[in-house]
Amino acid sequence: MVIIEAAVESLDSALAAADGGANRIELCTDLARGGTTPEVQLLRDCRARLSLPIFVLVRPRPGNFVYSAAEHRTMLEQIRRAIDAGAHGIVTGELTASGRIAEPLTAELCAAARPLPVTFHRAFDECVEQAQALALERLIDLGIERVLTSGGAATAPEGAAQLRSLIAQAKNRIVVLPGGGINADNVVDLLQVSGAHEIHFSVRDAEKVRRVNSSIARWRP
Repeated sequence: MVIIEAAVESLDSALAAADGGANRIELCTDLARGGTTPEVQLLRDCRARLSLPIFVLVRPRPGNFVYSAAEHRTMLEQIRRAIDAGAHGIVTGELTASGRIAEPLTAELCAAARPLPVTFHRAFDECVEQAQALALERLIDLGIERVLTSGGAATAPEGAAQLRSLIAQAKNRIVVLPGGGINADNVVDLLQVSGAHEIHFSVRDAEKVRRVNSSIARWRP
C-alpha cells in the first residue's frame, strides 16, 4: 500500500482529498509560498468533518527556515494550540544560519509536540548536509518520525535517485516522504526508482487523488 498525504489549505480541499482516497492530511495555509500554519478554527472544522489523520504544518511565515527567538516561541505556541484542537501530528523544523539542522531548537519543537508524531518539513531540502548523509542522521537522533523531501531537487521525481539513497540510509529508522511535483503521470516512475511507500502532494480537488491512485493501482494491482 502507498500512503497518500494530501497538503490542503481549506476545508473544501480537505474533504475533496478524503473523497479522492487520500490517507492523511497535511493542513496548512498559503501553499503558493510553501505553506504556513493554519488557523485553529480550520483545524477544528476539519476534525469535525473528517476521519483521516490530520497533521498540522507549524511554520510562522514563508521564506527561509531560520527563525528568531520570538518566532520560535510563536511556533511552540502554535504547536500547543494545534494539539489542543485535535491535531494528529505536527510538521515543522528549523535550520541554523549556516544551513544545518537547528538541533536544540528542533528538539524543543519535538518535545512540545509529543506524544504526537513529528515530520521535519522541506527545510530538509535546503540543508547543506543532506548530500553528506549527516542531516538525516541528525533527524533520526532527534527521534523525528518522518521527513518530507524532494531529495534536494526542484521536484521529487527529479530527486528520485537521492530519495532512493535516503530511504536506503534510513533503514526503517525514519520515514522518507517524497513531496514536490508529484502527479498521476510521474508517480509510478517515482515509486519504482525511489522505493518510497508514502507520497505527498497538494490537493484542491478529488480527481487529482483519484488519478494518482489509479496510476498506482495499474502498476501494483
